[in-house]
Amino acid sequence: MHIMEGYLPAFWCIIWYIIMIPIVGYGIYQIKKITEEYPETKALVAVSGAFMFVLSSLKMPSVTGSCSHPCGNGLGVALFGPAVTGVLATIVLLFQALLLAHGGLTTLGANCVSMGILGPFVGWIVFKGGNKVGLNTKVNIFLTAFLADIITYLVTSIQLALAFPLPSFAAAFPKFFIIFMPTQLPLAIAEGLLTVIVWNGLIAYKPEVLEKLNVLNPKNA
Repeated sequence: MHIMEGYLPAFWCIIWYIIMIPIVGYGIYQIKKITEEYPETKALVAVSGAFMFVLSSLKMPSVTGSCSHPCGNGLGVALFGPAVTGVLATIVLLFQALLLAHGGLTTLGANCVSMGILGPFVGWIVFKGGNKVGLNTKVNIFLTAFLADIITYLVTSIQLALAFPLPSFAAAFPKFFIIFMPTQLPLAIAEGLLTVIVWNGLIAYKPEVLEKLNVLNPKNA
């Protein structure tokens, strides 16, 4: 995935799994709680996971020699929060690592932390803050998806620089980040626009479910 068909040293592999596992465990609890209270949200959980799977499977060569892809994590985090998004990302990333040769098991924990937890967490903060101040719904969901994508690759750059600090972390981090950004910025913009389209469809056809989840902007829904 973001840390592509390579590997992480054992120490960093274990560290990211340790961070990932309790958050994903809490996300599983959240999914159980939400779907039991609102059974009609099961379809939205599935849609969020499918959206993430399809977008994150679009592996594209980077103009700087790496590769990039959309993340699809903005929709799920706006609907359900970062813990649930972490569960969806784990399922998506595990399936891709095992069956699509896209990522690997040593990088699974790191990729889940970046694409499923920290990137979405920043997007979730933006989404909640935008709703609180009455930001236009379309602008808010665009910023949520855009920033969740960009922060995913910011975190990935940090992870790679920590694992491979050549000659030092301070020198390695900007190199990794600069490699990703020329391709990732337009992808993040496109992902934001696509997420807005899907969000508008949900508002049009399932507004009552969004109201139950308390994710509609009361001023601009």
